[in-house]
Amino acid sequence: MKHFLAALLALILCLSLCACGGGDPLADATPAPTAELPAEPTAEPTAEPAADAGSVNVMVLNGTTGFGTAKLMADAAAGEAGQDYSFSVETDASAVTAALVNGSCDIAALPTNAAAALYNKTEGGVQLLALNTRGVLYLVVNSEELTVESLEDLDGMTVYAPAQNPAFIFEALCQKAGVDVTVDDSYAQPADLRTALAAGEVDIAVLPEPMVTIAKSANESLTAALDLTAEWDALFPAGSLVQGCAVVRTAFAQEHPEAVDTFLAEYGASIEYLTAQPADAAALIEQTGVFAQAAVAEKAIPNCNVCFVTGAEMQSAMDEYLAILFEVAPASVGGALPESDFYYGV
Repeated sequence: MKHFLAALLALILCLSLCACGGGDPLADATPAPTAELPAEPTAEPTAEPAADAGSVNVMVLNGTTGFGTAKLMADAAAGEAGQDYSFSVETDASAVTAALVNGSCDIAALPTNAAAALYNKTEGGVQLLALNTRGVLYLVVNSEELTVESLEDLDGMTVYAPAQNPAFIFEALCQKAGVDVTVDDSYAQPADLRTALAAGEVDIAVLPEPMVTIAKSANESLTAALDLTAEWDALFPAGSLVQGCAVVRTAFAQEHPEAVDTFLAEYGASIEYLTAQPADAAALIEQTGVFAQAAVAEKAIPNCNVCFVTGAEMQSAMDEYLAILFEVAPASVGGALPESDFYYGV
């Protein structure tokens, strides 16, 4: 009887330890079947994707340089893109360049001069993937106060222009035309200058689309007096005014060339959709947060000169453009012209 009681107590102790998780060391490694397991295997089992496999972090700027991304952004949100994407829309190019530097962004849309400056700052840390916007600037005047039919009519005037690319471009045009103009970039952001122009605080300004369309809808006396792309093509090599682009971190391109090539193919198709179906694309532009008003975007798209240019043609246009800016303001492109390794796939 004593031996029987001892054995019984040992069994009870063992069962108690197992119930508390402190018994069999294999208990956690070999779970029992649960009701959630299917009774029969599925016809097409799906493997779990590797962590972050194919994930691409993309940042775009709201406005024209982001327009061409809208279709791809919508496809990605619907699970219809060729790979995983994480998109974000920014209002300030400096936030985008900072993300490229710290590695939290893989691919981004940027002004072209900002891309060159970042290449120099990071000693080749970014590469140019594609040009996405040619000339998109217009000289807008209050027609009740001014009549402007050529750059020469601006001699001796003060013209307001947003900081960075627009101001540099306008300075280059005026220097080439031999016109003495004071360029005031105190309204650093295009939206701020647009508001001032529409309110009558400024009578003459350089603005990009879609800001031109918004300003004219708010003030009927405003007129797009000069298409600065046409003025550029008359003074410089035609087609060399390129204002927007897409870049990639060089390290990401080297580590994930297939992801970059997939992005380029899908990005090109997205831009083609924009130019072929502007009304539908405008709806996606609003839906994805690239721009707040679909009606304005649709009206502006024909004047935005959105493009998709890669390879040798991209390099040729960009080289010409940066050389012109460098002559006007070397700091605008980072103090030096990029080397050939700046251009992806060339």
